Amino acid sequence: MINITFPDGNIKQFESNSTPIDIAKSISEGLARNVISADFNGTTIETSTTIDTDGKLTLYTFNDKEGKKAFWHSSAHVLADAITSFYPNAKLTIGPAIENGFYYDIDFGEESLSEKDFKRIEDKFLEIARGKHEFKMRSVSKADALDFYKKENNEFKVELIENLVDGDITFCDHRNFTDLCRGGHVPNTGIIKAVKIMNTAGAYWRGDEKNKQLTRVYGISFPKQKMLKEYLDLLEEAKKRDHRKLGKELELFTFSQKVGQGLPLWLPKGAALRGRLENFLKDAQKKAGYEMVMTPHIGQKELYVTSGHYAKYGEDSFQPIHTPKEDEEFLLKPMNCPHHCEVYNFKPHSYKDLPKRFAEFGTVYRYEQSGELHGLTRVRGFTQDDAHIFCTPDQLDSEFKNVIDLSLYVLRSLGLNDFKAQVSVRDPENPDKYIGEVENWEKAEQAIINAAKDKGLDFVIEEGEAAFYGPKLDFMVRDALGRNWQLGTIQVDYNLPERFDLTYKGSDNESHRPVMIHRAPFGSMERFVAVLLEHTGGNFPLWLTPEQAIILPISEKYQKYAEKVLESLENSEIRALIDDRSEKTGRKIRDAEVQKIPFMIIVGEKEENEGTVSIRKHGQGDLGTFSLEEFVSLVQEEINKTLQKF
Repeated sequence: MINITFPDGNIKQFESNSTPIDIAKSISEGLARNVISADFNGTTIETSTTIDTDGKLTLYTFNDKEGKKAFWHSSAHVLADAITSFYPNAKLTIGPAIENGFYYDIDFGEESLSEKDFKRIEDKFLEIARGKHEFKMRSVSKADALDFYKKENNEFKVELIENLVDGDITFCDHRNFTDLCRGGHVPNTGIIKAVKIMNTAGAYWRGDEKNKQLTRVYGISFPKQKMLKEYLDLLEEAKKRDHRKLGKELELFTFSQKVGQGLPLWLPKGAALRGRLENFLKDAQKKAGYEMVMTPHIGQKELYVTSGHYAKYGEDSFQPIHTPKEDEEFLLKPMNCPHHCEVYNFKPHSYKDLPKRFAEFGTVYRYEQSGELHGLTRVRGFTQDDAHIFCTPDQLDSEFKNVIDLSLYVLRSLGLNDFKAQVSVRDPENPDKYIGEVENWEKAEQAIINAAKDKGLDFVIEEGEAAFYGPKLDFMVRDALGRNWQLGTIQVDYNLPERFDLTYKGSDNESHRPVMIHRAPFGSMERFVAVLLEHTGGNFPLWLTPEQAIILPISEKYQKYAEKVLESLENSEIRALIDDRSEKTGRKIRDAEVQKIPFMIIVGEKEENEGTVSIRKHGQGDLGTFSLEEFVSLVQEEINKTLQKF
């Protein structure tokens, strides 16, 4: 018998050589029908793999991240099988699962794949899937593996195998198709009920532009046809909500080839919206004891060498700026934290001075590859709502929890209520990725975990996702379309205070190192606005939206009354404007709906005589007639519902 430990800590005994499917059946037939992947002692295994030792077993369904990974990885095999049935001379390279679906990179040689071929490949895919072919793993010697792919004349697989260790090489078979594979599959092809080839793109072998360009075929698959339809419907909605499209329609931001790729230009409405976001956070920060600082857009290269950023990220920075002085080099600022360390170093500190909380909306610059740029979500110049807290070790717990409170306030005030927290720690297998002493890392990681527990956060721990100088807590926000975004981060850092020789005098009159907390509730202003645009579809919370109301006089005769209404609203700090175009009222209403202005105020003879306004609400229609005082109260009440108190 073997002892199997489940994720909830329960331990049960099973016969030796049981498979994950056997174990699932012992729990329930329903679970066994849905199990598509498994993990044993931290290693992905097939559901048909026999287990003959004690250990920890996790069973995955399609609802689990790892289950989807196995499902989509298996689908990549079937896609490759379907494609090679039409293109027998095509050379397969790699076909991994990705966040949504999978892809396969293929060398089609003299042939090509176009959109008109998608349907027949999808049909062939489903024909193969209906055969319910088992995915079977087998070990292969390095010599045999090389011989197999040399006969196939596939130099790509040969190159992969030459870099593998003999004894660790496995092939996966289904039907009459074989592929080099490490494993992690669903039990059989029949589980895959729906597939869609999404698109193709060029991709260099191993991501190196010096290598041959391959065709990357993207696909997605599901265990039910209904799930595919829902996904495609979601994609259509995502196109409507694309922040690049909405940003143009709402006149928030633009890009210019003359200015440069990845460098956004904020238009008046966008700049005003962004300013409101900044003021919102500045007000909260002031209440929380932060002090605003300002630092330059460049810094000496030595600054980033000292911090360790240059060694880790120098290749992703813009090239150094050389001055007329020999050996003097500057960098466009890629991050704010080294500058803030020098702000702290301006004068000596006592333990009585701490914590010091320095905040800045600091613009930084990083050289992203042109192919990776995407609207506001991936740019070369962006502004972080950055702050760095310098505190004693005893203050770390309370300061970290205070930052959690601030981050939650930001998310909830903007309607981003569906989120999980992620504690990002070191990868124990790759210590060279990080700087600093192990002891400090352990203290920092434990401090974050304790704070997350004490604040009652729903959190997961992810190994290998820490910053190079310290662990962090990230807020993973789920938007209206079900997509996850990392918004807001809090990091604990024992290393930069060491590298910059930061000190404070303790109560014992000795010098001590402060602990540093890095935090950015928005992350970057650009990316945050992009996510908020897509989450809301451009229907921002009323306190944030560029114009809260638009006044629509039904003819020129009522222009003066419209101006009187505007003045009254402005006195009540309601953002409004007048549409005084010589257009019909119906056209003005339609245009206001397109611009997503929350309230339309229609004024004519009746309203002027009675001193009232007729109100329409965006997306809802007529609300009726209000006095100006009633309308102001309506607006203020709605703002108070969404804007949290801090």
